[in-house]
Amino acid sequence: MKRIKKDDLIKIIAGSNRGKIARVERVDGDKVYLEKVNVRERHFAANRLSGQGGTKDIQIPVDISNVALVVEDAKNAEKVSKISYRIKDGAKTRVAKLNNKEVK
Repeated sequence: MKRIKKDDLIKIIAGSNRGKIARVERVDGDKVYLEKVNVRERHFAANRLSGQGGTKDIQIPVDISNVALVVEDAKNAEKVSKISYRIKDGAKTRVAKLNNKEVK
């Protein structure tokens, strides 16, 4: 079970986008794709099939070790937290270490 899942709110803790908060679009192994973060413009050459070249925005992944989960604390402030696991009724659930609350 991965600590970071799709639709989690995360904060980037290392790299050029450090400090940005974003939602996870997808997790691919040890890489995380984020909404509207780390988007680059890719240039394509013309070929026989498409006829015309152009540009396209592509998503660049962020390593999963460079992100941390964002949870709300008692004062409704957004803070980062580590993730632990708890077995409840035979099912493994994710728990935020900051406030010991279950993460959806």
